[in-house]
Amino acid sequence: MTMLHERGIKRSWVDSAVLQPDIIENHADGTRHYLKEIPEYGNRWLRVVVNAASVPHKRVTAFFDRRLRKNI
Repeated sequence: MTMLHERGIKRSWVDSAVLQPDIIENHADGTRHYLKEIPEYGNRWLRVVVNAASVPHKRVTAFFDRRLRKNI
């Protein structure tokens, strides 16, 4: 939870990204990336990385992806 606080990310945004993502990316390393646009944070894109190979799935990290601001 400290990482989220340091990055200014609300837990509800992370939950929303995983439960109702705008985009899902599956990566070769076994991770799944959930992307959600957060209007309350200037329409920035939140990326939540989940280890899909573990049971239950484990959230690895969450961050605002600056690269997506221009690409989507």
